[in-house]
Amino acid sequence: MEIFKNRNFLLLFIGRILTNIGDSLYAVAAMWLVYDLGGSTLYTGLAGFLSILPRVIQIFSGPLIDRFPLRGILVYTQLIQAGLLLIVPAAYYFDFLTVGLVLTITPIMSTLNMWVYPAQMSALPRIIDKKQLTQGNSLFTLAYQGIDVACNAVSGGLIILLGAVSLYVWNSVGFFIGALLFAQLRIKASSLTSSNNAQTNGDKENPKDGSSPIKRKNAFRLYIEDMKAGMRFFIGTPLARILFGVIAINAVGGATFTVMPAFADSLGGPGVYGILLMAQACGSLLGALAAPYLKLEKYRLGMIYAMAFCVAGALWCLSVLTPWTWMVVLIYGLAWFPGGITNVIINTVIQKSIPEKNMGTVFAAANGLSGIAMPLGSLIGGSLGMILANSSIIAGSGLVVLLVGLYWIFDPVTRGLPAPNDMDESSFAPAAKKSPAGIVSTEA
Repeated sequence: MEIFKNRNFLLLFIGRILTNIGDSLYAVAAMWLVYDLGGSTLYTGLAGFLSILPRVIQIFSGPLIDRFPLRGILVYTQLIQAGLLLIVPAAYYFDFLTVGLVLTITPIMSTLNMWVYPAQMSALPRIIDKKQLTQGNSLFTLAYQGIDVACNAVSGGLIILLGAVSLYVWNSVGFFIGALLFAQLRIKASSLTSSNNAQTNGDKENPKDGSSPIKRKNAFRLYIEDMKAGMRFFIGTPLARILFGVIAINAVGGATFTVMPAFADSLGGPGVYGILLMAQACGSLLGALAAPYLKLEKYRLGMIYAMAFCVAGALWCLSVLTPWTWMVVLIYGLAWFPGGITNVIINTVIQKSIPEKNMGTVFAAANGLSGIAMPLGSLIGGSLGMILANSSIIAGSGLVVLLVGLYWIFDPVTRGLPAPNDMDESSFAPAAKKSPAGIVSTEA
């Protein structure tokens, strides 16, 4: 428990818990509210599309996260989200709540979240020692997945007891408290942030020297270069094989999430929906908790991915083919165990191997690139849900995951990727005859 004696880590950790509570309850309430108001998987598909689309835009936010004070990003995003959530209860009270209003708020909330999570991951190595990063990431994943388990376990019952609209109010309160906690953080500024501050001060001292337009032009050029650099960690290297596989996995994941409310409704209603989401989060949580003890960092990264998602895909397929609801929940939850393991390993390697000043850019690029096909997957899943059985869509999604894992096993480039323990900052440095390596995050 030594890590909790670090006041900054404790504040960031508790703030992350509150953020995750708000996100988890909002995700369940919003998807069910859209399904309830619209009555069709077409609307849940559109909701999934709008909620995931900002993840692609996240690629462009990375260089800004590296340049802006992280505390300010964390505080203001929480305050804005708290205010937005109150619009839905107000609309319900004054009787103008529509599915269109819920769908309008959804992408705005998701866009704000695209700033929050890379900022939190960028802040972590600035407030704790490198030797504590694996433990810190495991605890962060524990908070992320553990809150999902708890919230998903009770969300179905809360929707039945209080209604989906009431959850918006409680979410808003949680975001306000999170903003207060983040406001007390003391985070070491990156070299890019310090440089920006110095440049801003210089402009204030010499407002008429004619150099400001040039500086703004240079700042934009540097922004574009940083964004391209973040993407180069993943494109044009052997890691591209992993990236393309993850894109496919996240696409079918979007399709699965889209039809899940209708599938759960066929099994029993919002209570089953919450339990299925709880099982998913519980599987990821157990994988994250197991990661530090499995010592997988000594094995080749490509094989870790291949074996993890072969198992995940097989279980994903089998989950909806069983005749008992409890068995569906159990197997579907186990399908997410391998992903929880890989997320901890990958986040730790990024933080150990990427320079601090580029951390936000790389995390944003990882999330943006890996989730680039999820919006399309949501739309396709919602459309197919109108003509096919929802269980068939989920089983088909699992089959795609399994095929991606098999491809990684037989692909020599993927098999040749080094072990995470063998990667360090030199692995990412450009060299005349060496491509930079990169890491791809699958956390959705």
